[in-house]
Amino acid sequence: MATFSDKINKSIKEAMIAKDKIRLATLRDIKSKLILEATSGSGSEVSDEIAIKICMKLYKQRKETHQLYIEQNREDLASEELAQASIIEEFLPKMLSEDEIISEVSEAIGMLGANGMQDMGKVMGHLSKKLAGKADGKLISVHVRKQLSN
Repeated sequence: MATFSDKINKSIKEAMIAKDKIRLATLRDIKSKLILEATSGSGSEVSDEIAIKICMKLYKQRKETHQLYIEQNREDLASEELAQASIIEEFLPKMLSEDEIISEVSEAIGMLGANGMQDMGKVMGHLSKKLAGKADGKLISVHVRKQLSN
């Protein structure tokens, strides 16, 4: 089975053939972060799980930068950040919808017997592990806070 790095390398070759500069730059950025991670650790190969975490981080950075450029009325730069974010998103696992997150939060609160804001850490700890790579931590936090304060 192809590893995450193999998929990135294959996509880089395809982007080079297609002469897609934005896609190529984005994929090379991902690859450089993966190489950096591989050389900083003890092993030479980055696991798919760590690779997805790295891509999640890059995706969030692109979305935040996009928002910053929008606020500064820099549409030209904002659209490029959004394009890069959508390219990175192709390599991420399917994200949960907001309804699915609300359902997961309700289930976790019931299972852990949480009944107030004092249990926020316990619920967030459980959900952060369970939904890693499938949902944004900020969004999970918003719904946990909302449900625990009711």
